[in-house]
Amino acid sequence: MTIKIQQLEQLLAYTFADQRILVQALTHPSYLHEISGNPGGGDYQRLEFLGDAILGFLLAEMLYERYPDWDEGSLSQLRSRLAGQDILADRARTLGIGTFFLLGRGEEQTAGREKDSILADVLEALIAALYRDGGLQAARTLVVRLFEKLAGAPESLVLGRDAKSELQEYLSSHGRPQPVYQLTDESGPPHNRSFTFQIVVGDSIIAVGHGKSKKIAQQAAAAESLSVFQVHDRPRA
Repeated sequence: MTIKIQQLEQLLAYTFADQRILVQALTHPSYLHEISGNPGGGDYQRLEFLGDAILGFLLAEMLYERYPDWDEGSLSQLRSRLAGQDILADRARTLGIGTFFLLGRGEEQTAGREKDSILADVLEALIAALYRDGGLQAARTLVVRLFEKLAGAPESLVLGRDAKSELQEYLSSHGRPQPVYQLTDESGPPHNRSFTFQIVVGDSIIAVGHGKSKKIAQQAAAAESLSVFQVHDRPRA
């Protein structure tokens, strides 16, 4: 696979002085093991290590400035949710970087471009690549672009929350049947899929959720179902 460097730089809104580090950030270890002639000189794992730390700092900075009245515990909790694998993978899908990965044949055949773990790792590696090539401000610009809206609406942040487990526990404690997740729609090109799930409890459709992966759509549907049940079961004055 040949990486379309200029197209990727347009997505990132940044032009690299050293394009080799950009290629490295996109190179999965399987590519080095299975395909000869690696153009980047290494895989993304070391960059991911660095990017994880940079992302944590930049999210902390963003939240510290946005929420001056929050205590340390609240800030840490929100930062942890924003840096969760589900959210990182969602941000990577939103950015559209999945088509640029360098994967080995095995990962390619098992839909590696859609795996949350790989998407999250590569996003962190890209943040590190921006930092190494253009300094902290280059990395900050991308992080703000991807996370500012989510950071500003924490109450609507269902990614990174295990709403499916919460729903299962809630229904069990109230003597209701367990939820059934039904895929009702799947659309979009391979690199930018969109999924819709509905949740059925007993004979009733409770809620619908949408997302860029099946996991995210199911979590969104579960979170909405929890809201429905909690309103319905709230004691009347």
